[in-house]
Amino acid sequence: MKRKYLAFVFTLIITSAFHENLSALPLLQVAYAGSMGIVMDQFLGPAFAKIAQIEFQGTGHGAWGLAHLIESKQIRPDVFVSITPGPMRSLIAAGLVKEATPIASTQMVIAYSDKSRFARELTDAAAGKLSWWDVLKRPGFRFGRTDPAVDPQGRNIIFTFLLAEQFYHQPNLVRAILGEYVNPQQIFAEPSLLTRLESGQLDASSGYLSSTKSHHLPFVSLPEQINLSNPEYSSVGFELTGPDGKTQNVEAEPLVFYAAVLLNAAQPQHGNDFIRFLRSPIAQNLMRDNGYDSPKGEPLEQ
Repeated sequence: MKRKYLAFVFTLIITSAFHENLSALPLLQVAYAGSMGIVMDQFLGPAFAKIAQIEFQGTGHGAWGLAHLIESKQIRPDVFVSITPGPMRSLIAAGLVKEATPIASTQMVIAYSDKSRFARELTDAAAGKLSWWDVLKRPGFRFGRTDPAVDPQGRNIIFTFLLAEQFYHQPNLVRAILGEYVNPQQIFAEPSLLTRLESGQLDASSGYLSSTKSHHLPFVSLPEQINLSNPEYSSVGFELTGPDGKTQNVEAEPLVFYAAVLLNAAQPQHGNDFIRFLRSPIAQNLMRDNGYDSPKGEPLEQ
C-alpha cells in the first residue's frame, strides 16, 4: 500500500513539473477554419512557435461555428483565422475584432477518393473526358460536405453548384446531387470530411484546393466562373435556416482567408506577431507548398 502511495505521489510530482515546464513559455491560442488543419498544425504553428519561443495551441472547426462561440464568449482565442469575410465581419460588428488581414486564398474543387468504385470515371472527369456532374449523379454515389449553417465550405459548395447550374445550363443540378441544402446524409464535420474521403468512406466531397492538396488527394478542377476564386462570378445566394432557427439569405463571397487578433486576447502582442508572420515570405512559402494561393483584397475594418 505504501509503495502504491509513493508511486502515486511521484506521478503527481512528475505531472506537476511537466505542466510547469509547459507553462514557462507563453501560450498562443489560435482558432482557425478547419480546412487549414494540416498547414496550421504541422507547418505554420510549429514554425512560429520556434521563432517566437512560445507554445502554440490550434483549434480547427467550421469558421461560422467558431465565430458564434467567440461572440458568445464560450471560447477566447488570441487569434481567429476565417475563410470568407462573413465570419470575421460578424466579430467586427460585435466589437471583438478591429481589423482582419488577408493571408491567403483558395478555390473550390471536387475532391475524390482513389479507393472509390467511381475513381476511374472521376479521373476521366478531372481530365475533361466526362462531365463531373454526371458522375456525381450515378446511383449509389456517396458525396460528402459540411454543414452550411456553421461552416463556410458547406455554403460554398452550394454556391458552386448554383453557379454550375447557370454555367453548364443544368437546371436542378443542386437538388439532383445535394438534395436539400441541409442534407444530414451528406454532412460531416469539416476536420473529418477529407479523412473520411481518404479512407474510402466517401466517393467524393466538396473541397478547397488548398486542403485537398495538403491531403494529397486527387481532385476535379472547376472553372473560375464557378470556383469562387473570382469575386466577379460570386453573385449567387440562397435562403438558409441558422442554428438559432432564423432564416437568412446567404450570398457567395470570395475564398480569402483572414486573420485577426481578438480585442480581449490574453496574448495580443504574440497574436500581432503571428499575423505578421503569416504575411512573411516564410509563411507564404509554407502555404504555397500546401496548395494555398496568395492573399487577395484589402483588410476588413470596423
